[in-house]
Amino acid sequence: MSAPAAEAVRTVPRITELSSRLITVPLRRHWGAEAPENHLIVTEIQTDDGGAGHGFSWTPTIGPQAVKALLDHDIAPFITGLPAHPETVWDALWKRLHEAGGGGLTTIAMAGADLALWDLQARRAGTTVTGLLGQRQESAEVYGSGVNLHYTLEELVAQTERWVAAGHQAVKIKVGKPDLREDAERVAAVRSVLGPHRRLMIDANQRWDLPATLRALDVLSEFGLDWLEEPIRADDLWAYRRLRKHSPVPIALGENLHTIYRFRDFIEAEAVDIIQPNIVRVGGITPFRRIVELARTNSIRVMPHLLPELSGQLALTLAEPTLVEDVEEASFEQLGILDGPSPVRFTDSRVALTGQPGLGFRFRNGL
Repeated sequence: MSAPAAEAVRTVPRITELSSRLITVPLRRHWGAEAPENHLIVTEIQTDDGGAGHGFSWTPTIGPQAVKALLDHDIAPFITGLPAHPETVWDALWKRLHEAGGGGLTTIAMAGADLALWDLQARRAGTTVTGLLGQRQESAEVYGSGVNLHYTLEELVAQTERWVAAGHQAVKIKVGKPDLREDAERVAAVRSVLGPHRRLMIDANQRWDLPATLRALDVLSEFGLDWLEEPIRADDLWAYRRLRKHSPVPIALGENLHTIYRFRDFIEAEAVDIIQPNIVRVGGITPFRRIVELARTNSIRVMPHLLPELSGQLALTLAEPTLVEDVEEASFEQLGILDGPSPVRFTDSRVALTGQPGLGFRFRNGL
């Protein structure tokens, strides 16, 4: 190794500490009896040159204490002393944790370290993470989304009217009532509010099997749907492959796929039209970018799942325009957990940067 190269290796800052804390915050509009709150595991990484990076892991229901335990007892000791480079750390850490599972709680916990490292790199470069990765879009379109299957028909219509008043040109609602006729009534009511030209997507959240999905499509496809999201258990590649062959509506999924290998399996099986990786659930920005490139090489559209203040920043780095999902009154800013300005702003149904350094997330203490 040449002297300059050796010096460059020696001067890469190394991780000295990873700390975490758990925030549980009630939702302003609860997502049903099973999801009245969200959980964030806030992370901070320190380096031997005095640098600091801030990130988080997230889960709406299952396993926040388990995620924190993985961060504190397995991830922190392992990455201490490693060069503070996100991709290097991610690859080593994924191999280390794989015995506990290749995805799921392990990748959710890994996101806490990965986001903090990207934040650290961007702050060191004096820019945003979007700027560090290469901003390709000035803004991205936002669609109105709601966890609203428990809403009455009147509440659902009122929510749709709020989305229209806010200027949204695309919205997504939940389906999966025990009686398909009720789903049809609700979708028809929403379409009536939206009119013929706004886009409408529906999400069944894994409530159906293949025969039920096909029966539902026979009824619901007449409402001009942009996509049907995750109607069948996300593990069932066999069923999705058959569904896509017969579906008159594009099939979207991905919020419950956790590794690039599972996304590859669904893409190669021609079982999906649109993938929806959740940046935290897949393990952070590092794997998200790899999954995006996999999708691009296969002409598959990418629509990031949830977390609009994070997804919005990454959406601006994508070569192809995408839609950013914004669940009503569920952003970090609206939940009141940010200590300082949001890294993004939502205006006229679009999201753009506010110019905060790094990822721009600082979370309030005492929550």
